[in-house]
Amino acid sequence: MPEIGEVARIVNYLHKHLVGKTLAAVKAQHDENVFGKVGCSAAEFEKALMGKKVVDARQQGKYFWLVMSTPPHPLFHFGMAGWWKIRDLETAYYKPTKKEAPTWPPKYWKFTLETSDDPKSEHAFVDFRRFARIRLVDCAAEEMRNVSPLKENGPDPVADKDILTEEWLVQKLQSKHVPVKALLLDQANISGIGNWVGDELLYDARIHPEQYSNTLSAAQMKQLHKSIHYVCSTAVDLLAESDRFPEEWLFKHRWGKGKKDAPQRLPNGEKIKFVTVGGRTSAIVPSVQKKTGEVAADVKERDSEDENGAEEDDAEEQKPKSAKRKARDDVEEEDDRRIGLKKKSNKKPPATSRGKRRTTKDEEADATQPDGVNGSHPPAEEDITNAQQAVDGNETPKSTAGRKQKSSKPAAKPSTNKESHGRRRSARVSRGAK
Repeated sequence: MPEIGEVARIVNYLHKHLVGKTLAAVKAQHDENVFGKVGCSAAEFEKALMGKKVVDARQQGKYFWLVMSTPPHPLFHFGMAGWWKIRDLETAYYKPTKKEAPTWPPKYWKFTLETSDDPKSEHAFVDFRRFARIRLVDCAAEEMRNVSPLKENGPDPVADKDILTEEWLVQKLQSKHVPVKALLLDQANISGIGNWVGDELLYDARIHPEQYSNTLSAAQMKQLHKSIHYVCSTAVDLLAESDRFPEEWLFKHRWGKGKKDAPQRLPNGEKIKFVTVGGRTSAIVPSVQKKTGEVAADVKERDSEDENGAEEDDAEEQKPKSAKRKARDDVEEEDDRRIGLKKKSNKKPPATSRGKRRTTKDEEADATQPDGVNGSHPPAEEDITNAQQAVDGNETPKSTAGRKQKSSKPAAKPSTNKESHGRRRSARVSRGAK
């Protein structure tokens, strides 16, 4: 998702190629997600902008807008993958892996703008994932930040340095009991900080992302304030051109997660790990980002070099199991797995209704269902027998209290027993008649 630096990049292009020009052509194609979900339409957008002059381009965090000669003013949010393109000019902040053919309008366009001034400038807003949002805000230009949705967003770390002071941040951190990264990502607190910026400034501040905000020390909060302004200002000043980012930044080395043979360490040898909380992945350097206070209970850590999914505590490594303990655990696990299942025989498993043979995995899944098998105490042998029969589809499990254990020999077919009994009865009747 474009964050504070990437949005600043586009605002910079708008100042160079659009501000001060009059729109001679405005074309929009309606998208119910991009326009409709925020009460706008393509037709309204065209009508509001056609023939007007673009006076300015401004930003608050991840939002940016055009100040028109008269209201309403268009307000934009890129969402996950939205972007602004200018014809015959590369605006991307990264080098595309595949070069697209120079077509205009570009794929996935939502609207295009064309200026009347010479030289003519053509612009397009694109979004293939359709999470972007385009609004029209009918108010005076200077009131834009005082109306929704901007008024619900926190201060911009670059534009509002006079608001986002150290005292303001300390009060915000101490007033909430949430993981510090969650607080930073919440746009209602601070505008413009997204996933990679949040990771970068926490790494710079040497703070673990899952530590609760109100457990940070005075020194940590002071450093966090410095890191917020340093990282955000640098990203904006460099227009999000990652090639120009400081070499020691985590950003330069964090993108190898899940990629084979990709480096998972900083140049100084410090290991990069990943923490997943609430569905968001954070890159951290455990050797410097220590847990110095209470952290969220549901934190899940995965070593980027070890894919076994085991959790590790940064403060204290877990001791490896001894060979003897591991062998005992393996035996106990195997015993638990076999509870409620028949012992393997030489017979092939019976076919299912679809004609497929039942596997051990199928039996294990089914064996967990009958009552008496998965209780808190070990099941009686007779109950296990009933469960086994239920797995095979021969009988519904029944209570065996007060009944003798069934013989392991296969029972004769009911129909055969009835016929035999009938023949013996007929023979006795015949002898009595004689």
